[in-house]
Formats: sequence, C-alpha cells, structure tokens
Amino acid sequence: MSHLFSPGQLGSTTFDNRIVVAPMCQYSAIDGCMTDWHLMHLGQYAVGGAGLVFVEASGVEAEGRITPGCPGLYNDENEASMAKIIRFFRDYGAAKIGIQLAHAGRKASADLPWNGGTALAADNGAWQTSAPSALPYADGWHQPKALDDAGLNRVKQAFIDAAKRAVRLGFVVIEVHAAHGYLLHQFLSPISNQRDDHYGGSLENRMRFPLEVFSAVRAVAPDTPLGVRFSASDWVEGSGWALEDSTQFAAELKKIGCDFIDVSSGGNSPLQKIEVGPGYQVPFADHIRRETGLTTMAVGMITEPRQAETIIATQQADFVALARGMLYDPRWAWHAAEVLRDQASFPPQYMRSHPTLRGEPIPGNPPKK
Repeated sequence: MSHLFSPGQLGSTTFDNRIVVAPMCQYSAIDGCMTDWHLMHLGQYAVGGAGLVFVEASGVEAEGRITPGCPGLYNDENEASMAKIIRFFRDYGAAKIGIQLAHAGRKASADLPWNGGTALAADNGAWQTSAPSALPYADGWHQPKALDDAGLNRVKQAFIDAAKRAVRLGFVVIEVHAAHGYLLHQFLSPISNQRDDHYGGSLENRMRFPLEVFSAVRAVAPDTPLGVRFSASDWVEGSGWALEDSTQFAAELKKIGCDFIDVSSGGNSPLQKIEVGPGYQVPFADHIRRETGLTTMAVGMITEPRQAETIIATQQADFVALARGMLYDPRWAWHAAEVLRDQASFPPQYMRSHPTLRGEPIPGNPPKK
C-alpha cells in the first residue's frame, strides 16, 4: 500500500486516503444558491477516488461572498440548494464531503473572473464591504467599512448560523477560511488590520477575532472535524503576516480544539512576491506540522502522483489537497493509484473502465472465455 492511499484521520473520522479535492470557486451560484453546475462539478469528485471533497468558499452572509456568483449558507434557500449535493455524495459517492465557511471582507463585491475580476461598479450590483480597518485592498477597490462591535457580533453570529446549517445538512468536515486576504486573514495581518482597540496592534490582539470565530463554530459543531485554512505568509518582505505568526496562531487554534490546518499562503496584498514552483507551499505545512503537532494539509502546485506520495511518505503533511490539477483531471486519484500500484474507489457503473477489470461482462454480451 502506498502512503498516499493509506487511511487518513481528521478528528474521529477516517478517510479512505490522503487525497483532498480543495475548495474551488466556480462563480456559478444564483443569489447564493448552488445550481446544477455545482452538482455536476462536485458529483464527479464524489466518485473520482479522493478521500475528501470540499465545497467551495461559501459566504456566511450575503455581503461576505466574493462575487455575486459565489455560494452562501446564510438562508433556507442556500441550504436547500446544498442538500441535493449532500444527497448525491450519500447515495453514490465514496468520498466524504466538507464545506469551507468564509467571509471575503474587503475583497468582496468583485466581478466574475471572466468579466475581469475587479471591484464591481456601483451600477453593476456593488455592495458595501467591511473589514477590520477602512483600508481598500488596492487602488480601484471599494473602501470597506471598519467593523464596529455590532458588526463583529453580526459576523460571528453569521459563522455560527452557517455552521449549524452545515451540521444539519450532514457535511462531514468544516473548514473556516482565514486565508487569501479574506476577512479573518485581514484581521491577522498588520497590512490590513490597523485597529487601535483590542482586535488590533499586537499579534495577540490581531488573532483575537479569528480565534473567537473558531471557538464559536467549535461550540456548535462539537463532533465535526473542524479546521482552518490560513495563509502562512503574506509574501511581503519586511511587513505583513509571516510563518512565525502562523505557527503561533496554529498553536492557539490547537488549544481550542482545532483538528487540522490547511496551509496556503498569500492573497492579502498586491505587493506580494510569491516564489511559485512545484510544491512551493509544502514547506509551510511541514513547519506547522513539526512545530505544533497539528494535522496538516499541503496545497499549491501538487500535480504528480509521486510528488504527492513523497509529501506524505516523508511526513511533510498528512493530506495533499489539489485544485487546478483536479479541474484538469477529475480522475487524478484513479491515475495516481495506477502509478503507485494501489487502489482508488471506482463506482460500479465505471468499473469496466478499470485497467484490471476491462473484461467485466456487459449484459447480453459476456466476454469470450
């Protein structure tokens, strides 16, 4: 058995293997509700051999969506639209399904990427954004409203309510999104958090609100594997959020019941200078894992089966999460199993495509003996 296809553990839940389909925005929701596109998109991964599949970043309130095409989990209609996805996984899938709960903060109210991905214009459906401080993400972006006490309580309650809906729906895993320059990341980084109250200034203060949100979600999902995706670095030299800060944040999360860290990076500043290459974020996951003992997921240009196998075998991470590689090849886990001489789950409807089972009989046309 390969290391990649060995069972993995998050909390008390066991997964068939260490392959995760990462949350991938599709920008195809309507009023926060998932559509048939999402059923097709996620359904292929339900039967594609991965151990865990994440639903994309889902806004905990309408203003927390990145774009008008992003899904949410803030009303009954949103919840009902996700229920059909859950049913498909339950009835046909071998993979388990998780959800990423998110709030985009100052990076919300953006246009769809194929329309440019820039801040929405006032005559094109723009809405008021919010953030730790009234600092736009970049030139040409909306000026957010700094969250006051009422706003902080509203956002926290939105995470609580969305988590309750996620548990009720039957999501197996919940991930709180604190990466890529979205709201919780904005609190963590001094680039975006210039508050002078007990939510700004020192590292302890900047971590306070994200930790409060996590604790609140943990309280309403006590039995659900619960983790955080964060950016390990802002990639802005001499300022911003850095790996040492991330390590301390992870240690604090561990104290309040965090089951795993999904380790990404960047996204909070247009000044970032990212050194991109195969597995470029894996060292971050390795560091967090070694320093805190937390279960980690490695992400970022993990594309080849033996590359993924090495990451797991050398204990740089406990899981590997693929996004664009899965978009390009939804059957990546099947092909990785062939390369590594192991097995990934196949739905019976597709079994006759398996390299070792291509002689399986077809009704009315059995194979020749």
